[in-house]
Amino acid sequence: MKNNIPEIKLRPTGETDLELLFQFQLDPEANHLAAFTSKDSTDKTAYFTKFKKLLADPTINNQTILADDVIVGSIAKFILEGDAEITYWLDKGFWGRGIGTKALQEFLHLEKTRPLFGRVAFDNYGSQRVLEKNGFEVVGSDSGYANARKEEITEIIYKLI
Repeated sequence: MKNNIPEIKLRPTGETDLELLFQFQLDPEANHLAAFTSKDSTDKTAYFTKFKKLLADPTINNQTILADDVIVGSIAKFILEGDAEITYWLDKGFWGRGIGTKALQEFLHLEKTRPLFGRVAFDNYGSQRVLEKNGFEVVGSDSGYANARKEEITEIIYKLI
């Protein structure tokens, strides 16, 4: 750790990571901010089934985020309607320390697909800052049903060229 900033590393996500990553996504505040979550984030069987398929998909780049060798989250590139998209999730206990920004920076060195899109709930300012600090620019907005909020909300669409 340098100047209270943990050392950030990424490694390919494995099935052994899923238990801890599942626990991270149970946090109610994190779910609210992520907004576009599964219908039932407490359904462990559905979570494991979904993520085992995702880990086996060669078009998806799944990475586990480590801060000082402790698992703190995940980051991935996936394809949605023909576009490469970024997604990430940090354990709430690690928010506000620059870990998300640094993890995305590291991920962008590994994942060369461009353009790369990111979608963020209109009021998830922390995630918006993470994208902006890594060169993503707002290119539009969309609305959709957010399972975590049980209502339709606006999401901001970012793009990195």
